[in-house]
Amino acid sequence: MSAASRGPRPANLAFVESPVQLLNVLEWAHHAGRPDLLVVVLSPTDPMSRGQLRRMAGLARDEGFAVRWQETRGDRGSPARALRDLAPSLVRAERVVVGDPLSRYARVLLALCGPRALTVVPDGTATMECAARLARAERLVRRHRRDVRDPRGLPLTPVTAPARRRLVPGRRRAVEVFTALPVEPPPGASVTVNRLAWTRARFGPPRLTRGADLVGTSLVETGVLDPDRYVGAVAALAAAHGATRYLAHRREGVEKLHRLAVETGLEIVRPDLPLEVVARRGPIGRTVLSFPSTVAHTLPAALAGTGVTITVCGIAPEWLRESASPRAGGFLAAVAESARSAHGLSLTGAGDGVRHLPHGPIVSANT
Repeated sequence: MSAASRGPRPANLAFVESPVQLLNVLEWAHHAGRPDLLVVVLSPTDPMSRGQLRRMAGLARDEGFAVRWQETRGDRGSPARALRDLAPSLVRAERVVVGDPLSRYARVLLALCGPRALTVVPDGTATMECAARLARAERLVRRHRRDVRDPRGLPLTPVTAPARRRLVPGRRRAVEVFTALPVEPPPGASVTVNRLAWTRARFGPPRLTRGADLVGTSLVETGVLDPDRYVGAVAALAAAHGATRYLAHRREGVEKLHRLAVETGLEIVRPDLPLEVVARRGPIGRTVLSFPSTVAHTLPAALAGTGVTITVCGIAPEWLRESASPRAGGFLAAVAESARSAHGLSLTGAGDGVRHLPHGPIVSANT
């Protein structure tokens, strides 16, 4: 008998694959008052994500939650072992909290489980498109991938339809989306706003520095943005706003970060926890600059009342690679516009640095 099948039935089971997913699971548990949550970490392979997940798992344990670390990608036999170990817990769980419905592992696990309640917490802005696709009964694919059949996903074709059905509310299943992002949920699903209450209660308020911090993105690594255009945009933003630090995304490559340091003069910082926690702990710049991403929606909540200004720079079409999905540009523009609308952001004037950034607009808000 596996460890997952012994002991009392877990009323609430969460499985996560990234530090941000785990942060949002903790936020949900804090909001819902669910101390009986069992968190299963489906470990990734890249060192930065693993390191942040280890530290987030430690925070979860400190909060009293049971955490199980599950190696899922270590060798050829890891996926089968993980599925065998997790299946009993999935089948028995009354509520399942999932961080990324677009991931291959999530689709397999969703196909195996039959909870009476399902909660989706965001891994990033892809949750916005995932929810919209579910509402329109479309295929679950990531925005930066073209509409072609991925050979790695072919073995999962039999579980894709059952997984999609798990995400649609019905007579026997309630579906909740817990997020700080604006989403279009499937008909019948509920949306609960994530106000980052746990993060604000647990950390800070932060000490503010005089300079500006620029938040990095992995859009170059995912094949969406041209690297030369991106480096040029970062240099222009730093010059226009007096940025001194670059807060790297955990998936950004070492060579790109080295180039940014050399060509922009920015101090490269690799956060050891999700940015929402890092910003709340401080120190953080009085201005935080970001390209369209999740933090445009989460940082205003995490830094509410601190006086930090969140500034978002739009992505121009010429920054995109020719190989990028045709949907990518429109989606990123929608993320920037939704952040402006949701948090009262306004367009900056030419005197605020737009003249230095011919490739895209800038929007700002003071938290």
